[in-house]
Amino acid sequence: MTQNLTAQPTIAAPSPWQWMRKNLFSNWVNSLLTIFCLWLLYQVVGGALIWATTIAQWSVVSSNLRLFLVGLYPVTEFWRLWSILALVGTLAGTSWGLWGRFSRSVAIAIGALSIALAILLPVDLLFRGLTLAISGTIAIGFVIGQQSKRFTQSSLLLAIAWFASFPISLWLVGGNLGLSAVDVNMWNGLVLTLIVAISGITFSFPLGVLLALGRQSTLPLIKLFCIFYIEIVRGLPLIGILFMAQVMLPLFLPAGLEIDRVLRAIAAFVFFSAAYLAENVRGGLQSIPKGQAEAARALGLGIPSTIALIILPQALKASIPAIVGQFIGLFKDTSLVAIVGLVDLMGISRTVLSQPEFIGRYAEVYLFVALIYWIFCFSLSQASQKLEKKFQN
Repeated sequence: MTQNLTAQPTIAAPSPWQWMRKNLFSNWVNSLLTIFCLWLLYQVVGGALIWATTIAQWSVVSSNLRLFLVGLYPVTEFWRLWSILALVGTLAGTSWGLWGRFSRSVAIAIGALSIALAILLPVDLLFRGLTLAISGTIAIGFVIGQQSKRFTQSSLLLAIAWFASFPISLWLVGGNLGLSAVDVNMWNGLVLTLIVAISGITFSFPLGVLLALGRQSTLPLIKLFCIFYIEIVRGLPLIGILFMAQVMLPLFLPAGLEIDRVLRAIAAFVFFSAAYLAENVRGGLQSIPKGQAEAARALGLGIPSTIALIILPQALKASIPAIVGQFIGLFKDTSLVAIVGLVDLMGISRTVLSQPEFIGRYAEVYLFVALIYWIFCFSLSQASQKLEKKFQN
């Protein structure tokens, strides 16, 4: 028996001129709109380039780069910060090599870009060397991650290493236990911003999960407490909680007991963010069909095992976008600590702008600060998307 097979005609891809004529110049109205948008884009981009290359005084950034990054941290203790960067760079490179999907050619291209930045950036020799050193640790970590794919427990070990790096970093920054202590008043600039943000993210996540589980609990006392906490905190502005932590909390402490200002700010962020995270996780918990828990009980699993092994992993997977969005919001909200007297990245910006030779250079300073915030927030967003794709496979 023969089959009639009709060959499908191949459709040639339109040329660039055909695509433009169809989508941009299909009639006189679209043609006018296209011309106007091109003119507007030329004016905006051209004006921005002219300002950035001829008018802007980027010396306000290059002259105060150390102040932006580490503030008043003692120069003799910089090796601690470099050690933290080496540790984080190695872990980031390992994560990239183990979990990422980039080819080695992309890694080589990024390494070449880092070398070019180290050569071309208008900074002193110390920061040029630091840029190269960080690129080197990321490259070493990338190779380690590529080689670790053959081991089944490599992802678990890497996750444990990330969690262990947090207390190690805090110990290096603050000192004690064998290292000389560094006063928290010298934790300024980007260092303070990262400490507050990472501490808030690290401690608010488990607290938010517990609050979400407590709100779903069948025990009335626990459920009412979690509902009361979540609704009260979500009804208060973050700046109000920060002022309460900085001004009112010391009034209720016993005589002789004093909690550091940075710790009070971190606690305010943790308690505030945990309430919102609880609602994000609760949304994920409600998306899980009840049949999942019933099937787990039929298999003989207890309530703790059912929650830890069946319900919670699926709920967290469904809540990844909302949780990461909350983390990004928390990172940006750290700029509010400047209002309560802590000199974070925004506080350093005001200090730089008060220098006589740089008075009025608001655009350069705040664009640089905005770039730093964007880099970290965009990195979190990209990591979230990679994590979602990984769990979907």
